[in-house]
Amino acid sequence: MRVMLKATLDTDKGNDAIRGGKMPQIMQEALEKLKPEAAYFGPMGGRRTCFMVFDMQESSQLPPLLEPFFNDLNADVEVFPIMNGDDLQKGLSQMR
Repeated sequence: MRVMLKATLDTDKGNDAIRGGKMPQIMQEALEKLKPEAAYFGPMGGRRTCFMVFDMQESSQLPPLLEPFFNDLNADVEVFPIMNGDDLQKGLSQMR
């Protein structure tokens, strides 16, 4: 299932990770684990935020994929199912 992760980083923990030189490593490891089809980074609501779209086979993947955001960055994390245009058309065709 295609899902989107939204991680809003804690400002203090993010600052510590940047000052300590750990932020590139944390983000690189997250990208390697998630293997996102798309990843975007920027400010939202005045806080560092990232959006990543990735394929999740089963819900048991959540703990190992999300813990770095919680542990290293004290992030607020949301994960929710999403569709692209083809997925939407397929779903709508099943409603007939």
